[in-house]
Amino acid sequence: MKFFFLSSFAHLALDPASTRVSGGAELQVALLGQALARLGHGVVFMGSDLEPNAPPLLAGVRILQGGRFHTGGLWDTAEAFPRVVRALKKEKPDYVLILGWTTWLYFLLRLRPFFGYKLVFICGLDTEVNGEFRRAHPLRGAFFEKAVQAADIRFAMSETQRQLFRQRNMNCSLYRNLILPRAHPANVEKTIDLLWVARCQTIKQPHRFLDLVEKFPKSRCQMICPREDAGLWESVKKRAAQFPQLAFLEKVPYHQIQEYYDAAKIFVNTSSFEGWPNSFIQAGLGSTALLSLHINPDGVFDKYFPGKFAHGSLERLAQDAQEMLTNSEILQRMQKNCAQFVSELHDNENNVCLFLQGLQS
Repeated sequence: MKFFFLSSFAHLALDPASTRVSGGAELQVALLGQALARLGHGVVFMGSDLEPNAPPLLAGVRILQGGRFHTGGLWDTAEAFPRVVRALKKEKPDYVLILGWTTWLYFLLRLRPFFGYKLVFICGLDTEVNGEFRRAHPLRGAFFEKAVQAADIRFAMSETQRQLFRQRNMNCSLYRNLILPRAHPANVEKTIDLLWVARCQTIKQPHRFLDLVEKFPKSRCQMICPREDAGLWESVKKRAAQFPQLAFLEKVPYHQIQEYYDAAKIFVNTSSFEGWPNSFIQAGLGSTALLSLHINPDGVFDKYFPGKFAHGSLERLAQDAQEMLTNSEILQRMQKNCAQFVSELHDNENNVCLFLQGLQS
């Protein structure tokens, strides 16, 4: 089979020489594409705004230049469209795949009759199927939702998402996030008390982590916050500089980020919405406990007790952090439980098999 992924920066996660970073959706595309290539399938990534010397082949995946389609701008989309059409004509894929919301899903739907591929949508965020995205972006959301409904195959990353699909009379298959293999053995010394890692977006609520840091002047805190929303990022960086207990980094390459999870006692998630966070998986790989403000995918905190869930309360978030940092016995149990849930739910070989089965169902 031949797979064609349209994904802005997934190729970055395949290139150990790259120092640029992107998000969890791109990482998941990279891991899935690499796994499919290892099984002997043809895999092509159309990337966005590639570096001049980007390798044409990475981990068995061929990389094509798509232009600046990642911006969503009208002119950038118009310039990229002929490139995408030419690539589809040349590659003749069996499946064209999109992970997460983008109006390109609609354009690929309209191109489908001319090229005969099956259109595959993989859900990234719960907001993509609960109507929240369309309410926030009426025009783009309308085109996106139409394409989701007309896609040949849909995948959910959690039981919650699968239920949301069913409520909207759409069938789907389930497969869970894959794991980025370790570049180095685990660091057993926990030198970071509170860790926060996410792109600088409003939905990630980085200032809520700084609110927490402010309450723990004697703790060792680490924030890794790649610039995306420039105005928000500047405000976060400026405020972060006020806290001597906080180390602030703009970016860390994919293949180095696990070292920070390994070194952390607690990973803090302050997002208002997520799907199934890659950060939870990386925390589990590092035997790091979780502390979450809003996100409890599939009730993982109730089933596995990998940390504390604050039910949206900033006051409770601080109280939970205090309890976890001062009670080593409870903290160690949570760290062990977090590692356990990842080992049970995120076996790469099993989840790639589920993905291939989903294509046929």
